[in-house]
Amino acid sequence: MPRLPDWLIYVLVLVGLLWVLSRVDEQADAPPAPPAELEAPAAPGGVDGPLLPGPSQFDPEVMVEVGPVASGVGTAFAIDKDGWWLTARHVVDACDRVGVVVGRGRAVEAMEVRIARFADLALIKTDRAPEPLKLDLSEDDFRIGQTAFHIGYPQGRPGEAATRLIGRETLIARGRYELEEPVLAWAELGRTKGVIGTLAGMSGGPVFDAQGRVVGVTIAESARRGRIYTAAPASIVQLLKLNAVDPKGAPAPELTLTNYGLEADKLRRALAVAPVVCVANEP
Repeated sequence: MPRLPDWLIYVLVLVGLLWVLSRVDEQADAPPAPPAELEAPAAPGGVDGPLLPGPSQFDPEVMVEVGPVASGVGTAFAIDKDGWWLTARHVVDACDRVGVVVGRGRAVEAMEVRIARFADLALIKTDRAPEPLKLDLSEDDFRIGQTAFHIGYPQGRPGEAATRLIGRETLIARGRYELEEPVLAWAELGRTKGVIGTLAGMSGGPVFDAQGRVVGVTIAESARRGRIYTAAPASIVQLLKLNAVDPKGAPAPELTLTNYGLEADKLRRALAVAPVVCVANEP
């Protein structure tokens, strides 16, 4: 299988640290860690709130500026052993080459990249994937206040954040491409040690519920508001159906506010979650 040259990966990592900072609508340090009384959910899984209502024309709007295509680094995760990965559209859209990093200085080049025209989502195809993750996209049991865990490569480095579900919003993207899509809005509860500042670079990473199932894809943040936005499960289902992809994977272990950092490291070592690089022939 063709591989990106080692020197190119090292260059991309450096370029990516600048590139990811330009992909978010609000750039600022995240709020401090929550008070101790918020560190534990009120009920197992933090699902004691009302059911999440369906999309509405009255949902609040959030604006995102999508910058011009540039080489950089995001996050992807495996959804079946045939080699399909999910990521965010803005990470891989219009790239000349896309690769999934599988080791220090090594990347497997994508055979196909299929973007969604209706959402900030994309599929990547390699010849195989090591540890696919289980998707749960029904939304039937989503409740306001439930806990989620976002895993990826913020600023090109391993990192994760914990959130609670606030509700639905409409994300309006302008710039390199334009779209409006329903998204879920999550409030940050905290991050693992060392994750400071913007979470850009986590885009395309999986969002887990407390049972270890993937319930979304991280696509944007509003750091000053302490918000993370994820693609609506219905958008992911639509993308999979349009591309005839039938994901099959296993859930991660149960996640809590005390173990999610350790479990995230295991998923990255297993290459269930990996960096994805965009190579763009910029002028």
